[in-house]
Amino acid sequence: MKVKYIRVSTVMQNTGRQENEDFKGVTYIDKCSGSIAFKERTEAKKLLANKDITEVYVHSIDRLGRDMLNILQTIQDFTSNGINVISEKEGLQTLINGKENPVAKMMIGILVTLAEFELSRIKERQMEGIEAAKKKGNYLGRKKGSSEAVEVFTAKKSTQVIIKYLKQKESVRRAARLSRTSVGTVVKVKKYIEQGLIEI
Repeated sequence: MKVKYIRVSTVMQNTGRQENEDFKGVTYIDKCSGSIAFKERTEAKKLLANKDITEVYVHSIDRLGRDMLNILQTIQDFTSNGINVISEKEGLQTLINGKENPVAKMMIGILVTLAEFELSRIKERQMEGIEAAKKKGNYLGRKKGSSEAVEVFTAKKSTQVIIKYLKQKESVRRAARLSRTSVGTVVKVKKYIEQGLIEI
């Protein structure tokens, strides 16, 4: 039995980028932070409980865990149970003719390590931006009633996409349309950039 696993960070985030019209099997969709381990996610638990699964399709490897160790452990758990994990973006599958694919194992390790390195660089730039903003007197920290820190907001993939379009000098409305986010979110990103809380 083939299934598709999708994870997005928020309830409002569009899952279209991870969907595939040609896929006709059961799809499990989690709407939660990537910091939550795979086994602790609501839909992932249902997937793991399905003993008929032979193949799990994901848009990209990073959908499967919160960090390198968690992703590799999740893949190892699937592999040990004879379940082939197929990543569409990276073009990898963990099993070939029922045997572990050593090339995929090596590539997955490299890809996850690079993803973690990039995330650490983003966080480092954020902290540098915050320090610079504090010196200028622009940094106010988390606003009263806010449930999200600047660092968490900036680390989101949707925010990074907005930053990419703003770097390309797109207008606020066009950046919102291209990134499939609200104008308000783009304005928020632009404001943080102007305050030095986000470096581009």
